[in-house]
Amino acid sequence: MMLERRQQSRRKEGFTAPSRRIPATVTHICGLALLAIAPGLLVSAIVEFVGGGDSGWWLVACALIFGIVGGGLWQGTRLGDLALRTVFASVAWSWMLVSVLGALPFILARTFEREGISRWVEIADAVFESVSGYTCTGSTVLTNLPSLNDNDPEVGKGILFYRQLTQWYGGMGFVQLVITVLPALGSKALGFMGAEAPGPTADRLAPRAADTAKILWKLYIGGTLAIAIAYTAAGMSVYDGFAHALTTAATGGFSTYGNSLGEFDSISIEVVAQVAMLFGGSNWALHWLFLTKSRKVYAQDHEFRAYLAIYIVCTVAITAILTAGNEIEGGFGPALRSASFNVASMASSTGFGNAQGAQSAGDFVVWSSTPLVILLLLMVVGGMSGSTAGGTKVIRSRVLAAISHRTLAVARQPRAVVPVKLGRDVVPERVVTQVSLFMMAYSALVVGGFMLVTLLGGDTESTIAGVIGSLGNMGPAYGDAGPTATFQDAFPTPARMVLAFLMLVGRLELFAVLLMFAAPRRALRRVKPHKHTF
Repeated sequence: MMLERRQQSRRKEGFTAPSRRIPATVTHICGLALLAIAPGLLVSAIVEFVGGGDSGWWLVACALIFGIVGGGLWQGTRLGDLALRTVFASVAWSWMLVSVLGALPFILARTFEREGISRWVEIADAVFESVSGYTCTGSTVLTNLPSLNDNDPEVGKGILFYRQLTQWYGGMGFVQLVITVLPALGSKALGFMGAEAPGPTADRLAPRAADTAKILWKLYIGGTLAIAIAYTAAGMSVYDGFAHALTTAATGGFSTYGNSLGEFDSISIEVVAQVAMLFGGSNWALHWLFLTKSRKVYAQDHEFRAYLAIYIVCTVAITAILTAGNEIEGGFGPALRSASFNVASMASSTGFGNAQGAQSAGDFVVWSSTPLVILLLLMVVGGMSGSTAGGTKVIRSRVLAAISHRTLAVARQPRAVVPVKLGRDVVPERVVTQVSLFMMAYSALVVGGFMLVTLLGGDTESTIAGVIGSLGNMGPAYGDAGPTATFQDAFPTPARMVLAFLMLVGRLELFAVLLMFAAPRRALRRVKPHKHTF
């Protein structure tokens, strides 16, 4: 009786018992991220069972592992420190954990088993494919992808569907998915969105960051369904339409076939893909504003106009070069088809190909040097901020051009005070500094990555495009890693691991990866040894 009265008294006074859950923000977020992947694995298992594959139970087992481990990490911890360094560390470590553990279905199903390689190389290939998937890069080492008419594929439809899902999860970002179910983050949620958002800033579409994340995910799901319907109407099966819609909306570029979209040899499918790729490479906040507020948002947005202009100018330039040089059989029509598709693919960082095989019209590695330089520049720039695309982003390229203009103006008039401007808008010096530091870090990573991958056995042509493509989450490279080949053909296993790391660095835009060690390091510094008195 006395105990009951005490408990009632404590409740009246607002007393709550201390939680036994460990305050660990990074672990808490990582657990939720793993939980988010479990339903996708179960859906993939169903697809595998229906498709007659033999890896369904492995996918079920992985769903249970992700669910149990993720649930344990989540339930055993709670949000703790929400300082900026912890936010960045949570995002980076969750991506690292999911990308590495995401290889488990491939490992258990022996997806990368082939004659003449060790089990360790097989595991390394699985990790590479998983990282490439979740970062929406699209580079692959899978050499036994089926053809359209393959009645006995070596890889089951469920495993391939999971491979497509990795990019869909990574497109919008599973940390943003976590935000929608974790209202306790409060105002700090915008910091998580900013740490994961592919661009200089995170757009707020609602007063609460959690509501913004929900809007983006609803729009993302709706866009994916619309693309799937368009693909099906253009001639794909329901399975192919939905599978390719997942990676188109995410601007990831994985395909269920060895020749990518070139397997279908369909102009209508390629037109749908181009529109959808450019849609995915645009700022998703613009799409929402277009649907809810104004039909003029695209025309009024400076970055979108620049993005579209880049696509048009590069398409016209490459078409003219291919036509003038008789590089593609059939003249202007096939040249325009190949140029427009590959420019859209690179400008959006999707990485789809429309080549029907090696040496065909869409196989850009056989083009002359000038179109390849244009495509390489597109790999550097990528899509818009706030999109699912990779690259350094159009907005940063515009700011960099404005900084260069100011440098020249100051050189002519040393005493002049020249602001950095985009149109009529003055860019704050804080943003100028951030963009300059980002581009310096990016350049250093390109140089360092090129030297390291070359040292590990990559050839010059494949390596330069491979490093830039990995940092920009693009997909295909040049040389032996072109659109009709795989990265297994061009790079030794250690070099592929370096490229996989660059994919993660590129997806998290450098600074989150640099800060991911700050929170653990600070925690360790707090642990001081006991002083003994003798």
